[in-house]
Amino acid sequence: MVLNINITASPKIIVALDFYEKKTAMKIVDILDPSIFYLKIGKEMFTILGYKFIKELNQLGFSIFLDLKFHDIPNTVFNATKAAADLGIWMLSIHASGGKKMLMSAKKAVKSFKKQAPLLIAVTALTSLKEKELHEIGVNMSLYEYILILSKLSYNCGLDGIVCPGKEAKKIKLLLGDQFKIVTPGVRLSTDNLYDQSNIITPVQAKESRIDYIVIGRSITLAKCPKKKLDVIIKSIR
Repeated sequence: MVLNINITASPKIIVALDFYEKKTAMKIVDILDPSIFYLKIGKEMFTILGYKFIKELNQLGFSIFLDLKFHDIPNTVFNATKAAADLGIWMLSIHASGGKKMLMSAKKAVKSFKKQAPLLIAVTALTSLKEKELHEIGVNMSLYEYILILSKLSYNCGLDGIVCPGKEAKKIKLLLGDQFKIVTPGVRLSTDNLYDQSNIITPVQAKESRIDYIVIGRSITLAKCPKKKLDVIIKSIR
């Protein structure tokens, strides 16, 4: 039975399909209403199933967040971004730390798609990243300062938004405005397993922080009853 509880307010829910096989992924897809939920396809499923799976989900009516986190020289990112946009995806992630030229190159790549262009979302800091690890790679500032610098860079390059941990999202939203979208992974109910995430928030905290989209994966996909878990999440933010 398709889960179609009406939810129009933010945050909207992106369900992460992080599986090794199509059959398991489709068990989740089959309970979702494409007019309400978005789907995230990351490196794992894209590597296994490729662009044909994207096309199949599009035909079912789903908007796809292709989360491949492009990070390369500007020319390579330009070509990869254009190829991704050709798939008819709704949103695409690239790494903000690739720098201004790379970000501008990605923006240029989608220009010809006009209204059909995917949203370009820049990854600032992974939700698994701790401040100590940031210092280990030579970035001697706080995690928030690092996220703020990359957020401003992405904003100034004309990107549509960022991916950032939820605890920093509210400050970024107040600074850069509601039109600049914030996507936050690592969202968990207080009773959920944290897995390998460090910077996590609950769906209610995401709503309070004015986050636009929350990405939820294992909390739903590994639940004994994914539909019931989604019911609980939705009711908490309605």
